[in-house]
Amino acid sequence: MAELIAPMDIDGDDTNPSPLKPNNNKGKNVVVSDPVHGEATPWVEKYRPQSLDDVAAHRDIVDTIDRLTSENRLPHLLLYGPPGTGKTSTILAVARKLYGPQYRSMILELNASDDRGIDVVREQIQNFAGTQSLSFGAKPPVKLILLDEADAMTKDAQFALRRVIEKYTKSTRFSLICNHVNKIIPALQSRCTRFRFAPLDSFHVTERLKHVIEAEGLDVSESGLAAVVRLSNGDMRKALNILQSTHMASQKITEDAVYLCTGNPLPKDIEQISHWLLNESFTESFKRISDMKATKGLALVDIVREVTMFVFKIKMPADVRVLLINDLADIEYRLTFGCNDTLQLGSMIATFTKARSALVAAAK
Repeated sequence: MAELIAPMDIDGDDTNPSPLKPNNNKGKNVVVSDPVHGEATPWVEKYRPQSLDDVAAHRDIVDTIDRLTSENRLPHLLLYGPPGTGKTSTILAVARKLYGPQYRSMILELNASDDRGIDVVREQIQNFAGTQSLSFGAKPPVKLILLDEADAMTKDAQFALRRVIEKYTKSTRFSLICNHVNKIIPALQSRCTRFRFAPLDSFHVTERLKHVIEAEGLDVSESGLAAVVRLSNGDMRKALNILQSTHMASQKITEDAVYLCTGNPLPKDIEQISHWLLNESFTESFKRISDMKATKGLALVDIVREVTMFVFKIKMPADVRVLLINDLADIEYRLTFGCNDTLQLGSMIATFTKARSALVAAAK
């Protein structure tokens, strides 16, 4: 009969953490390994870190949480930052270290964007926190409740959760995960140890992608890899999705293949559009950009976003640059709310026409 190992008790005085055990569960949604249809597994789940050592970046945060876990001093956690930066992967790796193979029975994982009302706090969360854990040791193990996208919870639910956290601190640890920490009420923030997960830098995204490329045996050019890293904007989940979708569409992953698959304008197209905006008349720029949009199926919001980035590379007076960037940001904001593309294209061209006049005046 296999030996039963009791999960660690965080509030106890004895340090006796459970050894890390291999586990096939990959993350938020459990993906069952299928040797026949294994290729259909999303790489986001297939290559999700299984231990704290596998987390790609934020080593200072990961090492701190790892130390607190090993010392039986894990507090309530509030992990916040942009999507795809390792928040959920980190806390799931902590759960695996705490409980080993039986970690699924010791955690309650809820997506607060779906279950965000006060009834969920009063029923599911309180019931789970209030039940006694099965333990073969001297003390019952501490359970873990994961609330993903906690910033989507209603204010009433957050206030109710505050009381539940206070009541069950001795038996349960809470981990809140969110993108916007300002949407979490101060009463909850003060009860948690906060860690900010910044967007991943290019180095860590590149290294992780190289690992996936080697494991999958992909044919990826250097420019193709650089394009995936650039388009991901520090989001590892987005980077893996781009890599997998491009691989499904093209045997060789090149820069053109990546941009074509994602529908983003190529850098050379942005350079051409910027040239028209800075040198051609309003009518000519409008016609040429409209033709390129129709021919290549580009979205104006993507063009505006990329042109904004291109403005940073152009040598011009600081006040003119600020004028351009602010106006382009306003146009992008209006496009996200469904404003007419034709009107916003005209607005973008007019913005550059005004900037050109300012450049001429500065030259004189």
